Amino acid sequence: MVCRLGAQTYDACYSFGSFEAELRDLVHLLKYGRVQTLARPLGKFLSAALPRDQAFDALVPMPLHWRKRWERGFNQSDLLAQEVSRRTGIPVRKVVRRTKRTAAQAGLTSAKRRANMSMAFRTTGSLDGQRLVLIDDVLTTGATAASCARALKRAGASYVAVLTVARVDRRMTAVVHRPDRLETSSLGSIFPGSSKYAQSGSIT
Repeated sequence: MVCRLGAQTYDACYSFGSFEAELRDLVHLLKYGRVQTLARPLGKFLSAALPRDQAFDALVPMPLHWRKRWERGFNQSDLLAQEVSRRTGIPVRKVVRRTKRTAAQAGLTSAKRRANMSMAFRTTGSLDGQRLVLIDDVLTTGATAASCARALKRAGASYVAVLTVARVDRRMTAVVHRPDRLETSSLGSIFPGSSKYAQSGSIT
């Protein structure tokens, strides 16, 4: 899926599929079940969703607040970014920190999500003219991604694309993106019957 939101701070967003069924289960197993080995297949899905007709300078994992990172033991976005880097050769740059421990986004309205994420990120260096890919597991309303992208652009980034495993917000306009690069057996190799995603066109 690819969605373009001119009103957002980021320039484009790409997602492997919808946050439902087996794909949702995979993300939850990585994030909450702490099955870190799932970063490898999910990283493969992310790589498939990343457009090859564009050049990017670096991959930026969505940061966690240090306390959340300590509680979980790892940052799932960092694991995903490392896997995408391994597959694409694009370097990972940890150039942004989460300086504000925000309330959980789940259950909040779009307006409250934006307010919750206001000034939550700070960059650690100059990014003059850089074209960046901001990597996260799930895109919901885009409030977190927009806040982080805003910080990256304040540091000089010229272009910020968001890349996620899945997206939730049905209000985004999505179109098929290079389906020739997706193997219908990708999800099926992990969960039997998962090829229905590719057959229905909900994952591209």
